[in-house]
Amino acid sequence: MALRVFPRTGLYVILDRSRVPPRQAEELLGVCLGEGARVVQYRDKGPPATYDLDLLRRLAALCRAHGVPFLLNDHPAVAAAVGAEGVHLGRDDAPIAEARTRLGPGAIVGVSCYDDLGRARRAERDGADYVAFGSFYPSATKPGATRASPEILVRARAVLTRPVVAIGGIDENNAPPLLAAGADLLAVAGALFAEPSPEAVCVRARRLAALFPEAV
Repeated sequence: MALRVFPRTGLYVILDRSRVPPRQAEELLGVCLGEGARVVQYRDKGPPATYDLDLLRRLAALCRAHGVPFLLNDHPAVAAAVGAEGVHLGRDDAPIAEARTRLGPGAIVGVSCYDDLGRARRAERDGADYVAFGSFYPSATKPGATRASPEILVRARAVLTRPVVAIGGIDENNAPPLLAAGADLLAVAGALFAEPSPEAVCVRARRLAALFPEAV
């Protein structure tokens, strides 16, 4: 698998520092990779100066060993410094062109589109490798997030060619309607790491990955 090719389907794991203590990050990431994660994003909403770059490099290397792209949330410069395969950009982050200048033309760049199909169409036009919609359900990780209806996935699937990611409060029980509406990948943080023990994460990751038999 080429690490700089975004997968068409599967489980998209978000290692959120607010849910995954850094001392457990490598172990829990290893569990998720072993259970079928297809993409990993590291999210830390603190200032980049506080990031543990050595940890991020180890996480990137672990993903690389499993043939899974490792992305960083928000900060192309940090992504480049730690050897990430790409970056995920929100509304207030760098534009796609700037991220590509920093990371190289082959990097993976994803864009949060909330409940805005127009933003997704512009992102695709500007070269995004995937677009993400949500939050579809209440999320403890991002309680103030914009809410989206599954209907936007139906509309997106009709006009977009890039993979579509659903995010926000997703677990194995509420995920099927989003897949039926057109989501290609499910981005999950809270449901995976609500109980950050290897045993609990293993069970949840396995159940979520099983929603994508074509990704196995």
